[in-house]
Amino acid sequence: MEDYLDPRNAEGMPNLADSAFAMDFLLGIKTGIRNYGFAITETANPELRRMLHKQMESAIDLHTEVSNLMIKKGWLNPHNLKEQFPVDLKSAETAIQISELKLFPSDTDRLGMFATPNK
Repeated sequence: MEDYLDPRNAEGMPNLADSAFAMDFLLGIKTGIRNYGFAITETANPELRRMLHKQMESAIDLHTEVSNLMIKKGWLNPHNLKEQFPVDLKSAETAIQISELKLFPSDTDRLGMFATPNK
């Protein structure tokens, strides 16, 4: 990928971006579930435990919905490594290509570009 502004380099990017956002969301949900588990074991208040347990169950249901969507879209193949490997490889290659893009000028010196007060 030489020119990130060239539209032909954007082919497939919306799908890659959507899959990345979905994976980030899924990981956030997993973190929340783990944190609810910790919180439940740390509280002695029965009412608070019930509330946290209910919230954790909702998060587990959300995890199921998001992971099923990702499986349906082909972004996640948890039961088939042969199908998941190319998906992960494409994501890694794209990340490397993006990291190699020259997105910023090499000369970032701004000296003399702004008005300076008289001394």
